[in-house]
Amino acid sequence: MVEYIPLLLFLVVCLVLLMGYPVAFSLAGTALVFAWGGAAFGVFELVYLEALPNRLYGIMTNETLIAVPLFVFMGVMLERSRVAENLLDTMALLFGSLRGGLGFSVILVGMLLAASTGIVGATVVTMGLLTLPTMLRRNYSPSLSAGAICASGTLGQIIPPSIVLVLLGDVLSSAYQQAQLKMGNYAPDTVSVGDLFVGAIIPGLLLVVGYLAYMALVAWFRPAAAPAIPAAERAEQGGDLWPRVLKALAPPLLLILAVLGSILAGVATPTEAASVGAMGAMLLAAAQRMLTLKTLREVVRQTLIVTSMVFMILIGASVFSLVFRGYGGDELVAELLSGLPGGVITAMLVVMLVMFLLGFILDFIEIIFVVVPIVGPVLLAMGLDPIWLGVMIAINLQTSFLTPPFGFALFYLRGVAPKELSTAAIYRGVIPFIVIQLAALLLLSLWPGLATWLPGVVYD
Repeated sequence: MVEYIPLLLFLVVCLVLLMGYPVAFSLAGTALVFAWGGAAFGVFELVYLEALPNRLYGIMTNETLIAVPLFVFMGVMLERSRVAENLLDTMALLFGSLRGGLGFSVILVGMLLAASTGIVGATVVTMGLLTLPTMLRRNYSPSLSAGAICASGTLGQIIPPSIVLVLLGDVLSSAYQQAQLKMGNYAPDTVSVGDLFVGAIIPGLLLVVGYLAYMALVAWFRPAAAPAIPAAERAEQGGDLWPRVLKALAPPLLLILAVLGSILAGVATPTEAASVGAMGAMLLAAAQRMLTLKTLREVVRQTLIVTSMVFMILIGASVFSLVFRGYGGDELVAELLSGLPGGVITAMLVVMLVMFLLGFILDFIEIIFVVVPIVGPVLLAMGLDPIWLGVMIAINLQTSFLTPPFGFALFYLRGVAPKELSTAAIYRGVIPFIVIQLAALLLLSLWPGLATWLPGVVYD
């Protein structure tokens, strides 16, 4: 019975989280209760907790994690600088003559914002506030509008520079080294956040192409669901269109080039590129005349809140991890996964399913810090490629965040959507995009080179 205490610990943590308690304190508090209870009954050695100070010191001195506040600062600053608003207005005019043109604009702007900010919640809310009223006013299908906004907003999960990929890359790097040491490789290879960034580019673009193709099919077969903007309205707002397009597209494209280009060229690490992005976002805000002392104060405050949340969860997850391993949880998970019929394929399917379901109740930060360190070393020891595994996990979490009834993106949009847009319409709208996500996961599982080919080209 004692060997199943780790699973009981995991279930109790999930129950405590469902009761509404803060994530960081739920993880640490529940783990400490199990540790003290186990010590009282003689089934847990408190000596495991003596490693906690070293764990916390490692977190605070981890250079990779410095990218988190920098990318958060960049995203929040861009949110305040009206870059999204200018992009949406201009792209709507550019594609307005096409049926589904406004939908194309939403998807492409979502892609650009994902590559500029990497923050899912902010992108969905911004897109919902700026485009949903316009799409509904121009007689777009409510469900199609909601689905396009939710799906394009969650691209920040997979398209770099994504906060998800930064945290996932750091955790997988440690898991990969653990797996290699267990296999007897005492000079282990490394996998970096930059590897994961590069590996996610092709799958991310594949999702964008899938979204655009679906929008084109709807516009072709159901023209009333995605009408073109009337020519008279375009003529009133158009003016000199191409200079306006260039002016709106140049700032985010330059920022993307500075951040991703420096990583791909090998001249900057993701952390260094994050500092470039933060400075670039400030310059863009200054060019838009939005960089005031009040704005800077708000951005710094929001960055501090988000960063503090991330690191508190990481500390809580470290306590949980120590207690979980102290009870032999890593060996139990390894036995359960390796003992499944079908070997690594079944183990991967089970892990993906568990993460998908956990995405209904946990944010990506908790899943990355709690679940990935447990299952990652086991899966990687089975021979899976760490870059491929990381991209699969990121797309899986993105799909979970879209799936009714508990998808986080649905809640974000519901919070800013007008009352006349029903929750049922939002749920219906995301279903086709979920199918596209699942198709992307299937393609990636059949052809891992979609994630591993580009890192090999860039870094070799």
